[in-house]
Amino acid sequence: MDPFLVLLHSVSARLSSSEVTELKFLCHGRVGKRKLERVQSGLDLFSVLLEQNDLDREHTELLRDLLTSLKRHDLLQLLDDSEAGESAGASPREADLRVAFDVICDNVGRDWRKLARQLKVSEAKIDGIEERYPRNLPERVRESLRIWKNMEKDNATVDQLERVLKACSMKLVADLVEEALQTQRSQTRSEAVSLMTWDSDMSTSEAL
Repeated sequence: MDPFLVLLHSVSARLSSSEVTELKFLCHGRVGKRKLERVQSGLDLFSVLLEQNDLDREHTELLRDLLTSLKRHDLLQLLDDSEAGESAGASPREADLRVAFDVICDNVGRDWRKLARQLKVSEAKIDGIEERYPRNLPERVRESLRIWKNMEKDNATVDQLERVLKACSMKLVADLVEEALQTQRSQTRSEAVSLMTWDSDMSTSEAL
């Protein structure tokens, strides 16, 4: 089974009936009344959100917000562990994009529309993003980036993102992305060296 669906099953199994009721209340305005009336479990609700494209393995912010509202830090840890596992298995390009997305979301505020237009996100989609996230600037930025990534597919790269940022007069943000990537690569190299050293020590010990 898809690891993300396994995660949703695990989260659902640990929710009480009162927590499911609270989740339904939190989703008013996002999910239609009739659909909510049919929801009997967390998994029922997650299935609706999946169908509406409000939730998927690369779009977990809503799930994170819901679990935060419930103050279920144990389930948030499950989500963190799942995402860390996926990140570890991601291609270098995907891993770099995730780092870049996090930096951009943290540092592009009210100019998000300017960035979205430069990413060739349509005005209709920009309006839809603003309507969906009326008080969450970072999530507006992240949704714009997701749309761009889905449009560009394999052509979506950090280099391309940095060019877009500079075209928007956001060179500082582009520099922050580059710094974050250098830090990540340095950590990866250090971990690789440590692992090689450990393997070498183990081989020596076994030889003795």
